[in-house]
Amino acid sequence: MSEQRLDATRIKSGIAAWLGWMFDGLDMHLYTLVAVPFVALLLGGVEQDSLEVKEKAGFIQASFLVGWAMGGAFFGVVGDRLGRSRALMLTILTYALFTGLSFFAQTWWQLMICRFLAALGIGGEWAVGASLLSETWPARWRPWMAAILQSAVNIGVILATVAGWLMAGLPHRFIFLVGVLPAFLVLWIRKAVPEPEEWAHASRKEPSRIADLFGPSLRRTTLVTLLVCGLSLSGHWAFTFWSLQQIGTLAKNELKQQGKDDPETVNAEVQRLKSASFAVLMGSSVAGNFMAGGLARVFGYRKAILGIGVFYALSLFAAYGAPRGSTEMTWWLIPMGLGQGMFGLFTMYLPPLFPTLLRTTGAGFCYNFGRLAAAAGTVLLIYLPVHDMREALFWAGVPFLVSVAVGWLLPELNLDGSNDA
Repeated sequence: MSEQRLDATRIKSGIAAWLGWMFDGLDMHLYTLVAVPFVALLLGGVEQDSLEVKEKAGFIQASFLVGWAMGGAFFGVVGDRLGRSRALMLTILTYALFTGLSFFAQTWWQLMICRFLAALGIGGEWAVGASLLSETWPARWRPWMAAILQSAVNIGVILATVAGWLMAGLPHRFIFLVGVLPAFLVLWIRKAVPEPEEWAHASRKEPSRIADLFGPSLRRTTLVTLLVCGLSLSGHWAFTFWSLQQIGTLAKNELKQQGKDDPETVNAEVQRLKSASFAVLMGSSVAGNFMAGGLARVFGYRKAILGIGVFYALSLFAAYGAPRGSTEMTWWLIPMGLGQGMFGLFTMYLPPLFPTLLRTTGAGFCYNFGRLAAAAGTVLLIYLPVHDMREALFWAGVPFLVSVAVGWLLPELNLDGSNDA
């Protein structure tokens, strides 16, 4: 296979990974759209603003992030043992099945179990898809492929918000039926996407063990990458999950001040605003992915990641440093969306840091286990000693600054796929 030519195999691999990531984004954010009202319903119709609802909604999201982390590690090993294409199919089937089963949840803990199991597949798909592309696409294309691949997640989220908009008048549980659609993608992947030559050649050797990530040659890279991913993802997910709920609370209070007190009308209007707000966030995130790709071409992956991390933190401080209305807050989501481009660069930055038979395991373990910290951050944010959620979201910028400080210890990855470790 020519090193630089984009042949049919590479294009099919790119399409498979892109569609897998798009459906990742779709299934990932369906819960976010209905989290508070649906959990309140499962708790017996308690007040949506109650601490009990916030706690249970936070626990469900935390379990999702824990499942994401475990899925990255588990399916990372599967991808290194069985192959990228086979593992990709298994991950998609997993998250499609358990997202659909969320429709049948009758209690908050049943929903939590379904979200946890769906997250296993979503976390695994990230690791497998990233490795598939890093082994099939030419190095000079990878910064832009990182942007395109991460944008697939954003487009999936936008599709989720469109589904939320269109289904605003239906019971909240119906939104999860949309998550079954990715299962049909597996039928095409099975026929169209072969295993990468690099993996097929390396797979003849004795398999590596996850413990090898902490061996002498990889220990520093593994530990530093875990810290950078954990810190940045904790701030990112605390913001992503609770910012939407905060805008919903602002909108609900504003509608009550306008004399609109019919629960059905208020909930429908709030749901539409939350969907529109998240569409703004994801649209700007798509732009941020390509901004990040351009910065990586000019400055290298590491400097681009760290510079955007500082920008993300400063955007959070500016947005939540003063009280704002729901409409104004929606527009402030744009700079945070641009900052999310840093996570697109991890897609192509992390896999080449590890040898072939540890590539999916290493990238999946480091990036997705960062979600354990994110899970803790999502829950702990509601317990910060602050007056309201706006002030708590202000402090979500701090982990980004710490991750930038630690990130200077990371090796630089050159555009040819080599690194300076």
